[in-house]
Amino acid sequence: MTRKFIVIGAALTALLAGVWLGTKLTQAPSQPSTDVASVDGDLPYRAGHLRLGVDVAPEAPVVGTNRLTVQLEDAGGKPVQSAAIRAVAEMPAMGAMPAMRAPAEMHETSPGVYVGTFELSMEGAWPLSVTVQAPGSPAQTASFDMATGRKGLRPSAGVGAGEVTGESEPPGTVYVDATRRQMIGLTTGVAEPRSLTRTIRAVGRVTYDETRLADVSLKYEVWVGDVKADFIGKQVTKGDVLFTVYSPDLFAAQQEYLETWRRSGHGGDLLEAARLRLQFWDVSDAFIREITRGGRPKKYVPVRAPRNGIVVEKNVVEGTAHKRGMRLMRIADLSRVWIEAEVYEADLSLVASGMPASVTLPYLPDTVLQGTVEYIYPYMEGRTRTARVRIAFPNAGGALKPDMYAEVRLAVPLGERLAVPEEAVLIAGERRFVFEDLGGGRLAPRRVQTGHRADGFVEIRDGLEPGDRVVTSGNFLVASESRLKAGLDQW
Repeated sequence: MTRKFIVIGAALTALLAGVWLGTKLTQAPSQPSTDVASVDGDLPYRAGHLRLGVDVAPEAPVVGTNRLTVQLEDAGGKPVQSAAIRAVAEMPAMGAMPAMRAPAEMHETSPGVYVGTFELSMEGAWPLSVTVQAPGSPAQTASFDMATGRKGLRPSAGVGAGEVTGESEPPGTVYVDATRRQMIGLTTGVAEPRSLTRTIRAVGRVTYDETRLADVSLKYEVWVGDVKADFIGKQVTKGDVLFTVYSPDLFAAQQEYLETWRRSGHGGDLLEAARLRLQFWDVSDAFIREITRGGRPKKYVPVRAPRNGIVVEKNVVEGTAHKRGMRLMRIADLSRVWIEAEVYEADLSLVASGMPASVTLPYLPDTVLQGTVEYIYPYMEGRTRTARVRIAFPNAGGALKPDMYAEVRLAVPLGERLAVPEEAVLIAGERRFVFEDLGGGRLAPRRVQTGHRADGFVEIRDGLEPGDRVVTSGNFLVASESRLKAGLDQW
């Protein structure tokens, strides 16, 4: 954890140093640059069409004053005079230390020989770049690996003897040698096709299966008598007596039915009409047979459970009066429940009915429930910009209780996509960048177009090819140096 804070602090310090240096130093315009290659002959290096020799004295650079000598010849071996040479040794930002530069002011002391001095303020690696612009020719840049206490200069590109690359490095390309890579913890990864699976996490809530709810209400005004289902949470079975009621209208309807039964000789259309009236008021056939056998109406009529389940709402107590149509009880069958999850608008296009879903609950942290998306609601919540999806689960043991919170994960297979580790991608406003490892210690910023994030990787839709190597750690420090080198307005 401490190391992370140091690296982040270093990045901020380096960025501030880059802004300050960008205002104090005049940056040279972006020019084509070529790597340095050793060649046979009196002068050991080639940059473009020029042959050059670069020496530092003392041979092992020291903290303090050092002398730099550059010797130039053209392809024919003639000294190149009146060239403009800019030489800078630069130690990039590391840790909490800002980037440091040691420029050398070069002067021509004899035909084709240029000498200058530079001051190194501390021990360490000081990569040296020498930019040469001969009269009538484009500028060429030679890069060297230089460090205090180590003899000699090494071409940073690492190409073979006699080679001329002719490459133009992208603006913002920086050189980081192996020692500095280790100091700042720089690591790399490869852009390659991967089979990605996006996991959408959503907050869910256990709720009733609405197809298994039943309300108890009456079609006439009543007074409540004896209450059998006398508490919320009571288990009832279809046909059980919930409570009894007295209704003057229902009592009169019973009397009418019995009188018609006596007058009609136990049959006829009038008796059938009286029976239908009782049935329309949800009086059961068993109750009608009971009063027929007894020959007299009952004051209190039983109200029975319409289904198996649990009493989850109760609005009756003994002696209360209720108007017709009021909900007196609600019964829920909890042997099957729904879990409704809130999915954000940005992820909604990836969700489809039938896709797998896994659910965990705080109540059962070690249990993972596996299900499928059963339904996606056709509207959104305007305030939260989420849409609900429904997953059904059996609940014979009653472990899932309505209003429990749940964590829902939806697995979305994305197929094979070109991807890099998500740590490789830097965000600059609406643009996305990675640093590509070009080899020979060179790191170049590449603008990329990204897609989905999944499994710790980011899809790359444009900007990289399979096999490209990118920086995955330490890229904030690399970015600060790159911004300084390329000009702060480059990216």
